[in-house]
Formats: sequence, C-alpha cells, structure tokens
Amino acid sequence: MVKIFADSTCDLSEELVKRYDITVVPLHIVLDDKEYLDGVEIGPDEIYAWADEHKATPKTSAVSIEDAMKSLECIDGSSDEAIVFTISEKMSVTPSVFRMAAQELGIEDKVTVMESANLSTGIGLLMLEAACLAKEGKSRKEICEQIEVLKKDVRSSFVVDTLTYLYRGGRCSGLSAMAGGVLKIHPKIVVRDGQMAPTKKYRGSIEKVIIDYVEDMHDELLHARKERVFITHSGCDRRVIDSVYNYLKELDYFDEILITRAGGVISSHCGPGTLGVLFVQGA
Repeated sequence: MVKIFADSTCDLSEELVKRYDITVVPLHIVLDDKEYLDGVEIGPDEIYAWADEHKATPKTSAVSIEDAMKSLECIDGSSDEAIVFTISEKMSVTPSVFRMAAQELGIEDKVTVMESANLSTGIGLLMLEAACLAKEGKSRKEICEQIEVLKKDVRSSFVVDTLTYLYRGGRCSGLSAMAGGVLKIHPKIVVRDGQMAPTKKYRGSIEKVIIDYVEDMHDELLHARKERVFITHSGCDRRVIDSVYNYLKELDYFDEILITRAGGVISSHCGPGTLGVLFVQGA
C-alpha cells in the first residue's frame, strides 16, 4: 500500500486529511526565540496578533529531522511505501530533511520525496490526485510518474491585502518596487517553477480586487480539470469567500469546490486577507 505524507504547508482541511488518509508533518513558526509547531501549537490568528503587537513578521523553519523520522517510522518493517509531498525546494529545506530521515531509517528505497515546486493547496491538488491513485491500487512508481506530469499543470495564484508580510519575508521577488508606500496596490502573486512572483496589479478595496481577480480567470477556469478547485484564504471576510464560491458555483463546471484556510506557515508569509483560487489546467 502507498501512504501519502505531506508537510503542513499543503493547507488541507482536517476533513480532507481524514477523508484521504494523509499524514501531515508540521513545519515550525518562530516568534522571537520560541518555536511552535504549525497547526498543532499555534494558528494564524495567534500569529497575526503577535505580528500586530511586535510590529514584525514571524519567521518559519523546516520540519525537524526528528519529526520527519517519527512520521516515517510506520513504513519501516512494513510492506507499505510512502510518497512525501513538500513545499518547493526553492522555498524550504524540508524536502532534504525528509530525504535524510528516510536514509537514517534505512527506508530510502521505499520512500519518494515529491518536490512539488509549489505551495499551499497547489501541493494539495497533487496530493489528492496521488491519494486517489493509491486508492486505485497504483504503485508508487506509477503514481510518481503521473504526478510529475501533473506538476506543470497546477495553477497556483493569489491576491494579497497587504504587501508587508511578503516584502519583509523576502520570499517573493519583484515586490520592492511596489512596497514603497503604494498602499492601494494588491498584486496577483503566481507560483512558477517553485517560486513566487507578482504579475498583474489590482487597485481598490480587497473585496473588489478578489472578485476582479477571479473574473479574470474565467476562461482558464472553464478549461481546467473538472474534479476540483480550491478557494484558499488566510482569514478573509466570510462574505468575500462566499462571493467567490458563488461565482465558481454559477460556472456549473467543477465537481467539487473546496474551501480551506491557510495554515500558519503560509499565513506568516502572506498575511491576513489573502485569497487564492487554485486548480489544475485541463488537457
């Protein structure tokens, strides 16, 4: 049997993790000199409260080797194999940590660390496809081959309410020209080749910007794979989330519209009020 593992940047809801039998291993959130397990010991709202109080943005660190080894111990001595999905290698050393953990346990021949070249539910889209293939009885090799093909078709983007978190975190190139006091700019951030980069610039209230962003993807959405689409946010007003959901629902196209809230790591880098629509491009 092939088991699916992921780090906590996948931003899947607890319901989806249970439904697809996925094991999630947390990264770390660093506030001052204290570390917390993402989604276990701290959540986004506590992170935002700390950031507001200290006028600073949190730091994050990779999955620990101890936690990675502990999660993979169930593969040692069993007939099971594992595929581990991680955040882009260009953003974190987490993929390397899982590879080292498999080597330390002597199970590297039974574990594939799938470098997603993505983040958030861009990873989630790959994971759910892998979980479905595993349920169908596909081998680890067959699943990995199909996921490698699928990686280039994942479309991950989002718009942010504030540039402060991304700019201070230094994870998104090209923001410096926008961050110099142009408070009404809300860039569309796109993940390409495992890195984030700003593309189109929107202006106005974040509520209007989010709807404009989704409407701009109309044709792309109608050429996506139909199985599922994600609305992932870092703490948006419920009315805004509902308006995006209703827009996608009225397309009468997707089999499943999934709403998830970003976890601590993604929220630490993007800040509150961020929302993305993520999907897989169709053939």
